[in-house]
This record gives sequence, structure tokens and C-alpha cells, in this order.
Amino acid sequence: MREDEEVATEIAPETATLPLDAWHRAKDARMVEFAGYWMPIQYEGIMAEHMWVREHAGLFDVSHMGQISLSGDGAAEALETLVPGDISALKPGRMRYSLLLAEDGGILDDLMVTNEGDQIGIVVNGAVKWEDIGYLRENLPDDITLNHNEDYGLLALQGPKAVAALSRLVPEAAGLVFMQAAKATWNGHAIALSRSGYTGEDGFEISLPNEALADFADALCAMEEVKPIGLGARDSLRLEAGLPLYGHDLDEGIDPIEGDLAFAISKRRREEGGFPGAARILGHLADGSPRKRVGLLIEGKMPVREGAKLFDGNTEIGVVTSGGFAPSVGAPIAMGYVPRDHAAPGTAIAAEVRGKRVPVTVAATPFVPHNYVRKQGG
Repeated sequence: MREDEEVATEIAPETATLPLDAWHRAKDARMVEFAGYWMPIQYEGIMAEHMWVREHAGLFDVSHMGQISLSGDGAAEALETLVPGDISALKPGRMRYSLLLAEDGGILDDLMVTNEGDQIGIVVNGAVKWEDIGYLRENLPDDITLNHNEDYGLLALQGPKAVAALSRLVPEAAGLVFMQAAKATWNGHAIALSRSGYTGEDGFEISLPNEALADFADALCAMEEVKPIGLGARDSLRLEAGLPLYGHDLDEGIDPIEGDLAFAISKRRREEGGFPGAARILGHLADGSPRKRVGLLIEGKMPVREGAKLFDGNTEIGVVTSGGFAPSVGAPIAMGYVPRDHAAPGTAIAAEVRGKRVPVTVAATPFVPHNYVRKQGG
């Protein structure tokens, strides 16, 4: 190895930029490093942006996430060997939340899977997308084609007025309900949209070519209902919605039952198994897991952050995995892991913050009700 090659290996990877990087900076966004990218954490302020999404519509840039497509005969069935969802039963235009599982049933990532008709679409978390792509390539049959759609960005429009705003640009949006997807065109560009998101509010995710992102974002933000919203409010919104963040509330050491994600294991898969870690996961489903992700209400005004230890008396019993001030609740909240016998809502425990014990109560999630628009009668 030459000296210059050795030096090069010691240099940390350069932080990447989003296709809309200049757009965010022109709007005076405060940029921070997240998942290997420069991301806008706020524009006006996290509190104001959070409440705007609850009352109007906020535009989030989530182009750091990985957009993957699988094609070939048996693509859905092949994917089922790696996730616990019933993917082959998905009808065209329908989507499902699922989990990429390690051999022992630990969670490698949580993801959204869509039957796009001619292929299976997958959206994975930005922080682990390269690991996910490698894992899929290694474990899917050679006759399944995997494409990483790097030429497409992803925007999320979230809030009660999202449907009114988006329908002006893409009329097909109004015909969707939660967890439905469709293809459309805008200004000659092929786009894909779904009625989904990660804030607990009604809303949409829109995939469109990178070269169209700025014009589309400008068209939305020209509407009085819409403002750009940063990563900070996205985090506080998803925390209030009780939605886990991969790498914090979920990781390879946690299985779906411990993570309170039993709903992601479809009925047929519960009966048939055939996914990684099925014995462990189905055993925990039947008998209960030793620990569980729970919501936590914090007494007082001091936020309890990730990493804070949880106690029952003088016995350490768990850890906080996400926490912060909840603007819609008006108090600090958190999520974390506790033993099964401490997981019932109303259980009184304590968190250690700066050497002091803060009273904490186990709570049901979501902290703020979800506002998804579901199919009538569904």
C-alpha cells in the first residue's frame, strides 16, 4: 500500500448533500449532519414548525432515504424470506410496513413495501440504506433484479391540509387512503405517491426525479397551507405518534415483539413462519418477550433523553431510547425498554437525569392520536 492510499483510508467519508441542499440553504435552514447527509433541522423553529404540521401542512425533504425496487418473477415471495410481512398478498397500489430481519430475528431496518404493479418498491432508512442494499443483494436470488433509484428524491407532505394542497398539483392524491399508492405525472415527470408518512398526521410521500424536486417544492410552498419543515419537528412529531426511529428505538439486538411491532407479522406468516428468527419471534409472540418498548410520561419539565437509565427503586431495569419535549402534549415524553412486568400503562418508575431521579410513568402510545385517513369501514 502506498503512503497516499494509507492516508486516504483514514479520512472520514465526506458528508453528502441532498438534491435540495441549495433550496434549503436559500430558505435559511439550519443544516446539521444526519444519516451521512447535511439535513435541515429547522427553518423558523422546531416548536412553531411542529404546531404548523399539526394544524396545516408541512413539507419535509426525506431524500436521504433509500428508494429500492425489486423486479423479476417471484420478487414478492423472495422478499418474504427476509421479512415477516405477507408481501405476496399485497394488491397493486397497496403498501405495508415491514421489518428486515437478521438471522436471529433482530431488526436490521424497518421499511415500507409497495406493490407497484410491475415491481416491488421499498423505502429504507437513510442511515443503513447501503447495508440494506448489500444484505438484499446477498440474500435474494440472482434472478431478482434490485435497483437503487438514486435519481429520485422523496418529499413528505404532512398535516390535515396536505390533501387539499397536493391535490391541486396531483389530482390523484385525493383518491388515496392511508397505505395506498399510485403513479401520476407532474409537468411531464413520472412521479409516485402514497398516502403515508411518519408524523402520525394525514399526509403523503412523493417520489419524483431529482431535477423536478425544487420546482415541485416551490409549487407546494407557494400555497398558504404549506411551509418547509425540518428534521427537528419530524422527530418530535414521530415521538408524539409513538413511532420508533431505527438506530435509536430499534436495532439488530431487538426483535419485533420486544419492539412492540407485533402488528408487522402478518397472520399467514404467524401460521407458516419461514422468516429469519421465526422460532424466537413466534415464541415471544406466544409467551411474551422479556422486555418491551413503552411510552413514558415524565413528571416536571425536564426532558429525559436517549441513554437515560430507568429504575424501579434502586434497581436498574431499562433505558430510554428516544425522548424530548412534546409540543402538542405540553410536557416531556419518551420511549424506552422495560421488563415485561413493568410494561403496563400506569406503572411508576424513575429515570436518572444528571445524577437525579425523575419520576416517570409508563404510558400507552401514541401520545397524540393518529389522524390517518383510512378506508371507510376498514
